Amino acid sequence: MTFRPEAAARWLAEAVETGNPLRDLPGELAPPDQQAGEAVAIAVLDSLGLTACGVRLLWRGAAPAVAGPMLEGRLIDAGRVVAPGALRHPLVSAAAIGVLAEALEAEGDAPPRFAALHPAIDIAASRFSAAPEEAAVIAADLGGLGLVVAGRSRAVAPGALRLLIGPVGTRRRAQQVDLAAAFAEAAAAARRFGGLPAGALLVVAGLSPALPAEGAIAADLGPLGKLDVAFA
Repeated sequence: MTFRPEAAARWLAEAVETGNPLRDLPGELAPPDQQAGEAVAIAVLDSLGLTACGVRLLWRGAAPAVAGPMLEGRLIDAGRVVAPGALRHPLVSAAAIGVLAEALEAEGDAPPRFAALHPAIDIAASRFSAAPEEAAVIAADLGGLGLVVAGRSRAVAPGALRLLIGPVGTRRRAQQVDLAAAFAEAAAAARRFGGLPAGALLVVAGLSPALPAEGAIAADLGPLGKLDVAFA
């Protein structure tokens, strides 16, 4: 039987639109692989009449990274207070946002060029009552997109950076991140989605181990800057 992403998308689109959780996808609607899951995510946007403003790539430790569409309505400014009950299974990690200075062509392989970079905090979430673990299902679930908290832009080039993230008032362990390599992998994912125009966003999330969405969390991404988000 040929997998039909539009059929699975109808279920997920209803969950996105209403906020009601999905228990699971029936066996015949479950995407067989990550590429099929990405096709479902695109079909969800089509079903809801939404347009992506970019692509987000979420690292999940040793598990496969998952790509999905970035939506403008899921982008919020730093310093905001977020109600954790508004998101299902929220997990927080360090992130970065690149604003493309030129189009990212689907057939190209050149590194992305950015007009600006933003420090960010990613809040991954799910449309399912039980958080899925399979990369294919997470990809279908908009790549686990919840909210992306953006700090002020900086005109810096991506490179190696030392980041810290954790609850405010606690000692945070420094981590080394190769941001250029992270954005290169995100660009490859964006090309699978057909490329992006100039001005679109590349988001790299999961740059740190995931944290629970509790209290106030601050992130320091070195030359990219600092930001925080509170949950209450």
